[in-house]
Amino acid sequence: MDKKAWKEQVIAAVDAMAPELIDMSLFLHENPELSGQEYQAAQRLISAAEKQGFLAKKNISGYETAFIAHKGTSGPKIAFLAEYDALPGLGHACGHNLIAAMSWGAAAAFAAVAKDRAVSYLIGCPAEETSGAKVSMAADGIFDDLRAAIIIHPGDSNNMGGTSYATHPLKVTFHGCPAHVASKTNKGVNALDALVMFYQGIKPLRQTFTQETILAGIITKGGTAPNIVTDEAEGKFTIRALSSHYLEETVIPAVRRLADGIALATKTRVEVVHYEPLFKELINDPELMKFFQENMTLLGEKVTLLEPNDADGSTDVGNVSHAAPTIHPDIFIGSNLSAHTPEFATATGSPYAQERLLIGAKAMAMTAIDLLDL
Repeated sequence: MDKKAWKEQVIAAVDAMAPELIDMSLFLHENPELSGQEYQAAQRLISAAEKQGFLAKKNISGYETAFIAHKGTSGPKIAFLAEYDALPGLGHACGHNLIAAMSWGAAAAFAAVAKDRAVSYLIGCPAEETSGAKVSMAADGIFDDLRAAIIIHPGDSNNMGGTSYATHPLKVTFHGCPAHVASKTNKGVNALDALVMFYQGIKPLRQTFTQETILAGIITKGGTAPNIVTDEAEGKFTIRALSSHYLEETVIPAVRRLADGIALATKTRVEVVHYEPLFKELINDPELMKFFQENMTLLGEKVTLLEPNDADGSTDVGNVSHAAPTIHPDIFIGSNLSAHTPEFATATGSPYAQERLLIGAKAMAMTAIDLLDL
């Protein structure tokens, strides 16, 4: 049997699962859970996998809602990554309900057809919107032996390639001395002044870097009352670059030096800490991209190939891609959509998006077939 026939089998397997996959997606959409609290979503996916003969292990890398389910005993290990956390106040405005259903459909269809010629993994990855479980999972070696890791994100176009920004957010806190603003004897030391200077210094600092960077932030604590000199001021800043090496070795040290210099000039004390882990830049595997594009063509879909440095956002899938061959394309679910908006949340629950998740699941499973030695 040639690969074309095998691919026809996984297409048929996904079609047979269509009611289950759509029900999975819509259940998650109607019952959104925040990062690290995705108990219903994780259990729903685990139960579905176990019914299909997958062996599941829960509580992975310190996350109660992370899991690894697998089926098969030999051959290449191919993983389909499921995300299922939602956003505060917006629900599934990043489409993780669709991602979970697509990955489960692909894992099940591939396992049903490949049998013991491969090991099909469904890896449940919570908290993508915050701490990123894949960061800890990658550090723990979860992805090290994989032949491929595959995940598709919903969007407003079919595309693949490009990259993501490496990001390592910082919390910057200046400490001063309180005083009454009208005191003639004690002027205090204003921590908010120092933080505002730091905030204003971020933009010109960005101009000093030789690679593309993003420096932005908000003031999260600016004082308690207008008649009290602020003794503690805090801001959170997103620090991003196209390379995790450049980010860690050049950008963040420069940001820290800026904070230290302002603290010295204002006679304050500064603390700079990472409040979320390092998300590395995404590396899309060329071979997987080739197979995926060919399979989308077989399904009647056109895919746009992005330039290597075309970055849009950050993802903990980047950390996976540094451990195993990875692909993270987008699939079209509607025009003029932007993630993390109410409009996107509505789109991810639409009937059309449920049709599109079936295309995504098929393309993923077909790409896995290309990795078999038949």
